[in-house]
Amino acid sequence: MGVDALFVSHLANIAYLTNFTGTSAALLFTRDALHFITDFRYLSAVSALQAGPGACPGLEVCPVGESYEETLVEKVGSLGLARVGFEAAHLTVSRLRWLQATLTGPSIELMPTEGVVESARLRKDAGEQATLREAARRLSAVLQGVIADVRAGLTEIDVALELETGMRRTGFSRPAFDTIVASGPNSALPHARAGDRRLVNGDLVVLDFGGVYNGYCVDLTRTVSIGPPSSQAERVYDAVRRAQAAAVAAVHPGVATAEVDAAARDSLTADGYGEAFGHGTGHGLGLEVHEAPRVARAHPASAGRVYPPGHVPDETTLQ
Repeated sequence: MGVDALFVSHLANIAYLTNFTGTSAALLFTRDALHFITDFRYLSAVSALQAGPGACPGLEVCPVGESYEETLVEKVGSLGLARVGFEAAHLTVSRLRWLQATLTGPSIELMPTEGVVESARLRKDAGEQATLREAARRLSAVLQGVIADVRAGLTEIDVALELETGMRRTGFSRPAFDTIVASGPNSALPHARAGDRRLVNGDLVVLDFGGVYNGYCVDLTRTVSIGPPSSQAERVYDAVRRAQAAAVAAVHPGVATAEVDAAARDSLTADGYGEAFGHGTGHGLGLEVHEAPRVARAHPASAGRVYPPGHVPDETTLQ
């Protein structure tokens, strides 16, 4: 990349590189070490991490002095770095301007980078895949414990609370996103929020929920019918199920993500519902619930976007 170091500010990328899962840290990644900057709240946690099986080789802890930015500047100066890359997608304009005003001189240059750590995160190793499989198994168990109790009279919030309680009891540290329980007319809204609407007979109810297990995110989407579904509901459900199956069947290492999206979109179009499919087909899963690559219609920005070996896709967006 032509830089002496990479300044990593995105917490998911810091977690990937160091195993640190706190809420405040920065990382200066050089050829020889990972200079880990954090404040007093996390120093004991990092010491415990480094003493255990999750220790990160080459980690050098740099306690924050006056501020994160000033500690970073001091470290860059002490290492004699000339060109420092930064994560363009994750550094705010105001923070960049401060660093430029403080760091930039005849001997120091800040260079924007894109997706350096994210490109490594695309491929899940055996340990990550095992974690995601176990998380998926546990999330399915949460659903099985709740789905039979989804009935008329409950509010959307009631069902969301049961799902979130089940996730906590099953070993998830937190929800991966705001739990979606969308009933009746709300079920047509892909990202509806659970509200105080009460479920009634004849409703279709979309349950879209996810959890964080050992740092990794999984999510699950299912549609429940309150009472026997109408013939129209069955037709729409079957069409969506066929489209999802077509997308899953299209996934293999090296396939363009736009081809996977097209498989689902073409199936729905053939069934007469193409115009209703306004969103993307899916996304990646990992340390974040929405990871690259995004699976959507072909456009210039998606050129060359493919599934690598070891990628963990999520096509549940389609439901």
